[in-house]
Amino acid sequence: MKPEECVLFSGAASGAEAAFGEAAERRGIEEVNFTFDGHNDARRRGIRVLTHNELAQGDVSLAYVSKLMNRRYRDTPLFKRVLQSIWHQVNAGQEIYVVGKILDDDTVKGGTGWGAEFAKLCNKPLSVFDQDRGSWFGWTGESWEESTPTITHPHFTGTGTRFLQENARDAIEALFDRSF
Repeated sequence: MKPEECVLFSGAASGAEAAFGEAAERRGIEEVNFTFDGHNDARRRGIRVLTHNELAQGDVSLAYVSKLMNRRYRDTPLFKRVLQSIWHQVNAGQEIYVVGKILDDDTVKGGTGWGAEFAKLCNKPLSVFDQDRGSWFGWTGESWEESTPTITHPHFTGTGTRFLQENARDAIEALFDRSF
């Protein structure tokens, strides 16, 4: 694939999303960073501020997400908008790349986990870099398998934790190096 034919969908937050955006920008890949009024954006390139109606398209019941993820989430307007913007990121991408931590129940830790679960529900190719294990894992439809992913679709999503470790920054760079 040619970088100029690709689009990274992300969320402009600090940490993993900023690292995906920086890697994309260095390679001349277009960015669309979904955000909303009041969000603290770390990236300005490709900003797409979602309207109230657009955010509502990605609305999901916190009770449903909590049950799906086997944990409780705080019911705050900010957290709901974060989940709604993640919905847009995953919905737009043909394949999904997440940085975080895979838990024993096969979910991914934190709000980022909703993006991974939504990708599973949509049956989209999903890869997670587990910072604690220092490796990429691909979702087979039933379990995680260690893998070395390559971006194969021109429209892809990169998202993840705000608490990025150096091994994850290196893993994102290596992913882009393998792919472009």
